[in-house]
Amino acid sequence: MIALSTSQTSRRSFVKGISLLACVPLVPNALYASEGSNLTEAKETHRVLCCNIRVALPEDEAKGFGWSQRKDVCVRIIHNHKPDILCLQEVLRVQNDDLKKAFPDYFSFGFEGPEMDAFKEGYHGIAKNPIFFSKKRYELLGAGGFWLSETPLVAGSKSWNTARARQANWVRLRDRKSSKDFRVVNLHLDHKSQPAKEGQIKMVLEEARQYPTDYPQILSGDLNSNAGDVVYANVRSAGWIDTYTSVHGEAEPGYTVHQFKGDRYEKKDKGRKIDFIFSHGKVKPLKSEILRDHMNGVYPSDHYFLSADVEI
Repeated sequence: MIALSTSQTSRRSFVKGISLLACVPLVPNALYASEGSNLTEAKETHRVLCCNIRVALPEDEAKGFGWSQRKDVCVRIIHNHKPDILCLQEVLRVQNDDLKKAFPDYFSFGFEGPEMDAFKEGYHGIAKNPIFFSKKRYELLGAGGFWLSETPLVAGSKSWNTARARQANWVRLRDRKSSKDFRVVNLHLDHKSQPAKEGQIKMVLEEARQYPTDYPQILSGDLNSNAGDVVYANVRSAGWIDTYTSVHGEAEPGYTVHQFKGDRYEKKDKGRKIDFIFSHGKVKPLKSEILRDHMNGVYPSDHYFLSADVEI
């Protein structure tokens, strides 16, 4: 049971509260008319990318890897992998605007809304984790989000000594070709407080449990925890499959954070994978990769991106 306030609240009350938040109505099909998509026609699989793109910071600009210096690299690398669904973390407004312009055939959900705190610039709490999906391939059935705190309906709320307000976004999509529908959840857990990470992931798992056991769901994000952490263990024990280990086995694949240095990262031998794409229900992972792409030594982020091909 998850505490949503200072008093005990039932799981049913939590789910009811979440269902009231930001659940968008059906969107007219006309919204999705799009030409010139670079997606492969008539695919039976769905390609999901998980990309922590690093917030746009002035101090990064001074060091030579600011958003303006790597934006085009980021866009080109994402385009090259031809995602159907793109789960992003650490997105500031300028970045969301740039990405919407760069991916006109995709719909972006999860950025617009109340900001997280009083700061309007810098690396504070206003980074979001939107989900982009192909307008040509998918019909949007519903979408929403909630804050990872004891008061999930209060924008910017924080609990468990979290360093920043955190949120989870979700979309429910229907594949236009197969008519199958499924759900995608995207999140970014706290980076300092272990109790916060544990409380936040428990909320997400509890919310997802309202769906039938076999209903297809995908969970993507930066957990700020590796496979040896209780956070990861809680996800797996709730029945979620790690798409990467499903394909490659349980051995630790190594770091996904590299400080813009790639294989030159000094701590790479000690680093661990903290970015994940999980699946639940009738989802079959077919392929999963850590994307170590760069262009002439310029990396799109301080994180490696992830890719997973799944069959619904």
